[in-house]
Amino acid sequence: MLANTNTNTMFSPPTTTRFLQLNSPFSSFLLPSNQRVLYHGHGGRRLGRLQTSRQSMFLNTKPVLKDGTLSINGKEALTGVPDNVVITPLTDSSAFVGATSTGDASSRLVFKLGVIEDVRLLCIFRFKIFWMIPRVGNSGSDIPIETQMLLLEARGGAEIDAKNKATSYIIFLPVLDGEFRSSLQGNSLNELQLCVESGDPEIVTSESLKAVFVNYGNHPFDLIKESMKILEQQLGTFSRRETKQLPGMLDWFGWCTWDAFYFKVHPQGIKDGLKSLSQGGTPAKFLIIDDGWQDTINEFQKEGEPFVEGSQHGGRLLSIEENSKFRRTENEPQSEAQAPSGLKDFVTDIKRTFGLKYVYVWHALMGYWGGLQPNALGTKKYNPKLRYPVQSPGNLANMRDGSMDAMEKYGVGTIDPAKISQFYDDLHKYLVSQDVDGVKVDVQNILETISSGLGGRVSLTRRFQQALEKSIAANFEDNSIICCMGQSTDSIYHSKRSAITRASDDYYPRNPTTQTLHIASVAFNSIFLGEVFVPDWDMFYSKHYAAEFHAVARAVGGCGVYVSDKPGQHDFKVLKRLVLPNGSVLRAKYPGRPTRDCLFDDPVMDGKSLLKIWNLNKCTGVLGVFNCQGAGIWPCSKTNAQGDPSSELSVKVSPTDIEYFEEVSGNLWTGDCAVFSSNTGSLLRLPKEEKFDVTLKVLQCDVFTVSPIKVYNKKIQFAPIGLLNMYNSGGAIDAIDFFSDSSSCEIHVKGRGSGHFGAYSSTKPKSCSINSKTEEFDFRDKDNLLTLIVPDRTSSWDIAICY
Repeated sequence: MLANTNTNTMFSPPTTTRFLQLNSPFSSFLLPSNQRVLYHGHGGRRLGRLQTSRQSMFLNTKPVLKDGTLSINGKEALTGVPDNVVITPLTDSSAFVGATSTGDASSRLVFKLGVIEDVRLLCIFRFKIFWMIPRVGNSGSDIPIETQMLLLEARGGAEIDAKNKATSYIIFLPVLDGEFRSSLQGNSLNELQLCVESGDPEIVTSESLKAVFVNYGNHPFDLIKESMKILEQQLGTFSRRETKQLPGMLDWFGWCTWDAFYFKVHPQGIKDGLKSLSQGGTPAKFLIIDDGWQDTINEFQKEGEPFVEGSQHGGRLLSIEENSKFRRTENEPQSEAQAPSGLKDFVTDIKRTFGLKYVYVWHALMGYWGGLQPNALGTKKYNPKLRYPVQSPGNLANMRDGSMDAMEKYGVGTIDPAKISQFYDDLHKYLVSQDVDGVKVDVQNILETISSGLGGRVSLTRRFQQALEKSIAANFEDNSIICCMGQSTDSIYHSKRSAITRASDDYYPRNPTTQTLHIASVAFNSIFLGEVFVPDWDMFYSKHYAAEFHAVARAVGGCGVYVSDKPGQHDFKVLKRLVLPNGSVLRAKYPGRPTRDCLFDDPVMDGKSLLKIWNLNKCTGVLGVFNCQGAGIWPCSKTNAQGDPSSELSVKVSPTDIEYFEEVSGNLWTGDCAVFSSNTGSLLRLPKEEKFDVTLKVLQCDVFTVSPIKVYNKKIQFAPIGLLNMYNSGGAIDAIDFFSDSSSCEIHVKGRGSGHFGAYSSTKPKSCSINSKTEEFDFRDKDNLLTLIVPDRTSSWDIAICY
């Protein structure tokens, strides 16, 4: 039974006792009538026999819990399942898994679910309170605390799978069950454990019946997609990415002020950065004014005293307006003023001068790192009270976060939950009045650490998230929000509207050990996060030894593209392969994720595996290959890095690495593909199943455009590559059409951007034109590469190839 007993709390919640039920009554009616688990009253007492539900078969006899083994389609998911584990069927391949306790009710419980041994597995877990990374392994002991997604390569099973040698998969997704948030972890006995916690000592339970969602399938990406569809319907608390409105800034090149200035951002520096990017031919159309623009106070930083690391996170918000760097004081003569008259004048000016389409500003979920300053004139109406965060044992068992340590030390001026809607609405209304288009909202997971006495972590997150998304919808156009530091499932499973979230820890330009980890972690995290959000890959420096490594990852990531270069410090050779002259980018269609054969390999530390990331465009596929070995070590790792970091590594690459290729292949496909290497400029014709070797050194990468070769007029075989000068060449193509008769064939390729257009052609064409103007072309006989130059200042084109 789960009950909430009343004690004095900071914001005086209602004093009536609450009884909360974790499980939904409808779920029991999926069982046969003689095996239903019945519930009594609000306390959720069971009158039926749990043992009978343990032994029952799922619908269509697919998942079975029998003799202590949970199997799905004959594949073992767990062995040694304890008697207190409860199964609630959903579909013919999925179920909720939970457990009950005979001990005292508690706000945090850990249950054993069963044993996992001798199976390849992938975990996505929080290694810090704000951030996730992947881990691969072979048994339950490899599953870290705070695992939020667990994928198993299924073993044993149906004869049909064995005959076809098809790989199948089982996924475990710990979810939100009533007021409790679930996570997974393993122990030294290879047991999979379930942890459920409310974040509030007053909110307790002795059971959680719908804590983990389990599903089975033969296609890993279909499996996670269909699983999230089911959870979207069952939970009703979040929406999937494909149903959300995507902000327009995703398709335009951006610049963020953070790594350029850090807290010392100032108006002139912003103008200088926008100017140098524009003069170099890659104009930013999207700007994030990061931390440093707000009206704050920091009592832990005294002028003349030595700087104390972490004290920057003790600052608190004084008002919702801009600070003196962005607003001229009343007594300051205009002739001597360094600051603009106000934020609005500045934003309007840079939009007009540099052609910016979107200006976002940064703020924390609680206003600022340290929240709101209590009793300040500009904040007291939100009733902030100082609270000192307390992290869960799961977070403390992994890696501590420096900013979190600081907030624990200095406290957070917590907005009264009853006032949070007013705060967001006031803040966002003000920003709109200043010509600001959207916000990046940071430090979102702070709520789980201050939820004691406020209804618990799940309830508090829901309340804040709903208020935030309501304010965004009411005040900004275009669903203009980027979420950050919110990788807990508390936040993920409460995202109804927010469409973008950061998918990794920060980009650290000065840390050589994190460059490869950044790419690998975003790619793997996107398997999970990419079903709910467009993963944000963060900013990067274009003038940096790992710049191309990061640039190629963004090109295949299906994400927004923005840098954080210091003014004048740019590598336009890199930028011009990402950004078109008009400031737009060639964003791929889906979140970039590891290829199927990479899912259970460690691309950072095993000394042998390269990382392949796949994606699709409108008419082509794209595949990035990265050597992430030898340059860093995963946080919380139990093992040492393998291999020689100076050696080259090779991997097999095939058109079959690209999932859902049928979306671009169509009816005219010959079954062969044209594969273009961005590094070498070479073009291969390959059957879809054929493989070739790619060899790379550490921090080297390549990107391949894979285009289906189609037959036109029964004899012309053709495949457009796109703009060869861009990393994601095929992203420039919008459509392909053709016209033919008995004596001629004319293929039209429509797209955007200037540069070198390329295509595979089985024969040399008679002529080519761009927007009805005949143009010269080259045809390379050795590999059938057709090229022609799209003139500068050509924003869109219709290329006609005549045979």
